[in-house]
Amino acid sequence: MQGRAERILRLQQMPLFGGIRADMLDFLLGRCAERAVLAGAFVFREGEPAESMFVLEAGSVAVRRHACGGEVVLCTLGPGACFGEMALIDLSPRSATVQALEDCRALEIFAANLFELYERDVEQFALIQMNIARELSRRLRLADDRAGAR
Repeated sequence: MQGRAERILRLQQMPLFGGIRADMLDFLLGRCAERAVLAGAFVFREGEPAESMFVLEAGSVAVRRHACGGEVVLCTLGPGACFGEMALIDLSPRSATVQALEDCRALEIFAANLFELYERDVEQFALIQMNIARELSRRLRLADDRAGAR
């Protein structure tokens, strides 16, 4: 098992936590849930209620969505990726299904965890929100590029 300091350094290298101070990551780690998901298991399914996002620390997942009368794989994600972040922005049901392709370890961050961060340090909270927005924008641009290539 990695030490707390090494884990924080690894998190700081992830896009979601870029620029986040170690003390704030330590604060979040003390509040987030750690999830182990076995290969083949679902992290969540499209349409389910949503109140959290995930940061993948180990393993890989497939992100799928119902479309065109079937299910389409949108992407696969590996360590360092986040998913489910739309739940923290729009409070709507899950827009996709995420299934583990191999055994995974992830942090589950609830909206309440981020609210606690907001109460503690509004600037660090705003930076995480900005990082989430950047990730959503990046994914939207990729989707636009794929749609334009057809």
